[in-house]
Amino acid sequence: MPRLVLASTSPYRKELLSRLRLPFDVARPDVDETPGDGEPPDALALRLAIDKAKAIAAHYPDAWILGSDQVAAFDGRKLGKPGTRGNAIAQLQAMSGREVLFLTAIALLRGDGVPCTHIDTTRVRFRTLGGAEIERYVDAEQPFDCAGSFKSEGLGIALFEAIDNEDPTALVGLPLVATTRLLRQAGFALP
Repeated sequence: MPRLVLASTSPYRKELLSRLRLPFDVARPDVDETPGDGEPPDALALRLAIDKAKAIAAHYPDAWILGSDQVAAFDGRKLGKPGTRGNAIAQLQAMSGREVLFLTAIALLRGDGVPCTHIDTTRVRFRTLGGAEIERYVDAEQPFDCAGSFKSEGLGIALFEAIDNEDPTALVGLPLVATTRLLRQAGFALP
């Protein structure tokens, strides 16, 4: 079986990829994630997924490299990871009763080849949230390392009115439906 390297140290992506029961290594890509002037969120997510895969491919020329990135788009701008309790509360207050797009891109490549890519768009509609429930949620899950300040695989699901997407794993950080399709095309044996 070909060698696979995940170009990410995200524990969420690592857990998701491990569901496929394929052996893989993990490597930290050193990529500048600064958006370009006027770069749309979907283009940013795709560029970063490709850049991460290429950065690791230079160190593993014979392996297949899987890069991924997720960009949350709210009010036409990128919504980052909150980092702190106060920022998480502010993000959730701003998104209360509103819709946020989560654009999750993947890129699979080998050596200096042309990457195979996919981008998943997930629409999340938040319920109207009160200040006390936002604080209870943030204190319970501490989602400071998650774009959008929630963990949909945990208690964060209670914050939503609806989720619209093709693949529920995309919102967590790695769209496994598309990932398995690209891995099969690359010669990996999957069910």
